[in-house]
Amino acid sequence: MRGHIRITNRSRELRANSTDAETKLWNRLRNRRIAGCKFTRQEPIGRYICDFVCREKMIVIEVDGGQHLESKRDELRDAYLREQGYRVLRFWNNDVLANIEGVLVSIEAALREHQDII
Repeated sequence: MRGHIRITNRSRELRANSTDAETKLWNRLRNRRIAGCKFTRQEPIGRYICDFVCREKMIVIEVDGGQHLESKRDELRDAYLREQGYRVLRFWNNDVLANIEGVLVSIEAALREHQDII
């Protein structure tokens, strides 16, 4: 139980201290604005906290800065999430900030692709 409390507190802290890119994307994802799908932010899945999650479509969206370039830790995390049935979409901060419409098109395509599979 202690681990659950710790991860919940960390999720709250991350929500309160979002990056500019995360805030910009959240403002476009929230309230079912993309394909009518519900997203949550800074959502725990196992021991990981994901930037954005659409549980109904099993999609995780990560918004990354340069520190994530060729990250072994991210590879392990993505493998774990895939094992749980999630598809992981990664976008660079600068792509979200400079080309939000392109990012949204990619997200919507992934959401619709999932619909076609079911």
